[in-house]
Amino acid sequence: MKHSLSLYQDFGPDPVACRETGHYQREYIEGFVNKWDELIDWESRAQSEGNFFINMLREHGARSVLDVATGTGFHSVRLIEAGFEVVSSDGSPEMLAKAFENARARGHILRTVQVDWRWLNRDIHDHYDAIICLGNSFTHLFSEHDRRKALAEFYATLKHDGLLILDQRNYDAILDVGYSGKHTYYYCGTHVSVSPEYVDEGLTRFRYTFPDHSTYHLNMYPLRKAYTRRLLQEVGFQQVDTYGDFQETYRDSEPDFFIHVAQKGYREPIS
Repeated sequence: MKHSLSLYQDFGPDPVACRETGHYQREYIEGFVNKWDELIDWESRAQSEGNFFINMLREHGARSVLDVATGTGFHSVRLIEAGFEVVSSDGSPEMLAKAFENARARGHILRTVQVDWRWLNRDIHDHYDAIICLGNSFTHLFSEHDRRKALAEFYATLKHDGLLILDQRNYDAILDVGYSGKHTYYYCGTHVSVSPEYVDEGLTRFRYTFPDHSTYHLNMYPLRKAYTRRLLQEVGFQQVDTYGDFQETYRDSEPDFFIHVAQKGYREPIS
């Protein structure tokens, strides 16, 4: 697998002007990827989210799952251990290499494919019962054209009654109220600092500081919840249910993350 030789993240002379979808590959350099699991903390993450995704997939009868934002492999490994057939993909070769290494250490061999979501069907030829796109990954897409293209590719890769589970940070709260970052559910590492360094309607620039004082950044597009739901519906998903930090009922400003569960299956219109 090809590795990036870059030792430092490069956002150019004006980092907050860096708003390009393809830039994420240069953000996930090897040094950052090797520290990512300090941020997640696999054991604490498993306890905090419980069996939410496993139960959701089982309730919809899913067996085959395409993990399109594998990262370091946390959800792929959990789903394999729960009995699902999983293919693990990511746009970052560094992340896929780390995921493969993490899975192998736990006795599993991941089926990995490096993909760009905008051309998913170029590299992924099978159809799946479910697709998961987790870890706030969808917010790496900076243009509406790219977001619609990616969702259309997801839709086409699902079987006729397939399910897409896509999450995002609560950018509504970040934009309108301010960042809280409780780290209760998603980022469970206790010694890693995560906070927005810059925020506007078109960019949230996050800073990640680790115990050894190393610092990395990610530039993300601040998706509003209603906008994401609308895109999912306009692409063709028949029903979209949105959870806040794994809860069905919540106040919009409270969750750190929203989880959209989008069903492809055709439903007769109500007359």
